[in-house]
Amino acid sequence: MSAPTTPSSRSTVTEREAREVAEAAREQDWRKPSFAKELFLGRFRLDLIHPHPLPAEEDVQRGEEFLAKLRDFCETKIDGAVIERDARIPDEVITGLKELGAFGMKIDTKYGGLGLTQVYYNKALALVGSANPAIGALLSAHQSIGVPQPLKMFGTQEQKDTFLPRCARTDISAFLLTEPDVGSDPARLATTAVRDGDDYVLDGVKLWTTNGVVADLLVVMARVPKAEGHKDGEGGKGGITAFVVEAASEGVTVENRNAFMGLRGLENGVTRFHRVRVPAANRIGPEGAGLKIALTTLNTGRLSLPAMCVGAGKWCLKIAREWSAVREQWGKPVALHEAVGSKISFIAATTFALEAVLDLSSQMADEDRNDIRIEAALAKLYGSEMACLMADELVQIRGGRGFETAASLAARGERAVPAEQILRDLRINRIFEGSTEIMHLLIAREAVDAHLSVAGDLIDPDKTLSDKARAGAQAGVFYAKWLPKLVAGPGQLPRSYAEFHPSGHPDLSGHLRHVERTARKLARSTFYAMSRWQGRMETKQGFLGRIVDIGAELFAMSAACVRAEHLRAEGDHGREAYQLADAFCRQARIRVEELFGRLWTNTDDLDRKVVKGVLGGAYEWLEQGVVDPSGDGPWIADASPGESRRENVHRPIR
Repeated sequence: MSAPTTPSSRSTVTEREAREVAEAAREQDWRKPSFAKELFLGRFRLDLIHPHPLPAEEDVQRGEEFLAKLRDFCETKIDGAVIERDARIPDEVITGLKELGAFGMKIDTKYGGLGLTQVYYNKALALVGSANPAIGALLSAHQSIGVPQPLKMFGTQEQKDTFLPRCARTDISAFLLTEPDVGSDPARLATTAVRDGDDYVLDGVKLWTTNGVVADLLVVMARVPKAEGHKDGEGGKGGITAFVVEAASEGVTVENRNAFMGLRGLENGVTRFHRVRVPAANRIGPEGAGLKIALTTLNTGRLSLPAMCVGAGKWCLKIAREWSAVREQWGKPVALHEAVGSKISFIAATTFALEAVLDLSSQMADEDRNDIRIEAALAKLYGSEMACLMADELVQIRGGRGFETAASLAARGERAVPAEQILRDLRINRIFEGSTEIMHLLIAREAVDAHLSVAGDLIDPDKTLSDKARAGAQAGVFYAKWLPKLVAGPGQLPRSYAEFHPSGHPDLSGHLRHVERTARKLARSTFYAMSRWQGRMETKQGFLGRIVDIGAELFAMSAACVRAEHLRAEGDHGREAYQLADAFCRQARIRVEELFGRLWTNTDDLDRKVVKGVLGGAYEWLEQGVVDPSGDGPWIADASPGESRRENVHRPIR
């Protein structure tokens, strides 16, 4: 028997190997149109999102009926202050949510679920997340990335029949990918699953297992060794593979319930597997398909996070409106002071735009006529960043009361407004399900896919001269057709998108013309960067991040305008919606202009030099004059496989 692997003795993975693993897990084909993909290529396909897609009447009725029940439950059964105080969601609340069917919102009715659409699932998460964000995280992790979603997309009929009814009503599920020494680089995954007859034997440690402390079923990603003599197309391929694991299996130990700066009710832990036997029938998909399953699941699963960000924005707007109307300074309400009013305008306009992005992306996901992998990623990226800004502005508007806890406010006789809590709770969304930095790279990779498909071999150092010659010929044909289309377009015609300028309403047509022109400018900038840096383009993460951020703003502007016109046509607050869309687009255009300026005028090169100096110890003198309150211990905990020596804190809820 070989010696256990320790963090220090693990085999290293080169940058190229890590990239190859990630690339192999990508969905390679674009079989359906994508508004966001076209946007990054300089093509403003408004026809893909306008008129705004609508849900079926029966879906609306079923969704609204459940939202009414859920709202009553949130108002009568959930006490967010108690969850914050005790750092735990009461068992009776979780049991009540099970009885309500909230754990089966996305599960088909034939398996005992509610069969809600993505649109109404997101509305439900926004509602319950406003009562307490930890409950939103509980339900989201269970359904968006836990057992139900990967089984729905990749499971066998037998697996669906076995597990989905349990997930719909009684069992809680969790998703286990991250390890103590493995974050966004899955090529270094150390948990193993070795085939033994009709079973696999799992060994390893998983970190930050949301729902893991209370889960009954786990989706576990583990590395299967390639079988000797394996040939492509035959069994024993090996690679990162997904399994459904019973949390009560012998050898599964929840070693710790983690605590965080926010989401105090989150049941997130450390889970160890020691010689855990998992039936081969519980493998999801073939060996080696685990990462592809995870990424595909997240294509729509990521929409759950912006759903809760929208809910947070709505609450921030409500508190800002109510507080700023009664709080007076220098003879008038603080809302009427421009310094505060601009913050309120930002919160209102951004909340409108975020809801527009979420509803549009969700409805497209329900219709399944568009490829929304970029749209969902943009919604997650943009929603998580903007929600944090809105919460921060609310704390500033509230002043000292914003920094004070709700419990302290109540203790001295004031309204218990948890402004500081929502800021803490929202912060994780910039890390959950792909950090902002990883989302930038993921979206950038998809956005330049068309370029790499025709010119990738030109910048690949391992390709032969003949390969590069062929790639050059292909690229020449592609760019000869593509580049001329980036010179002019509808955005330069004053009457384009005239239906977005109805009488008596702000003019949104000008904003859409701006989006069309800016999309072409964005594509030209990307092409110029590829020409300039070629193979080094992937190292220009600052540039790529700004390209993605511009695309996110353009997507949000488009969604906001389309939603405003939809509401006007429906006679539903149309004039007000146009005002909010106009305000948002004007704010976004200023941000876009700044981002374009920073594409070429920035400190990226200097920053790299400073970083090298920091890592090399050149500035250690700058750290003098303080004490470090950190405790002792390694930076990364030992995750060597083996039997657990700690108490099992797993507590299933029945």
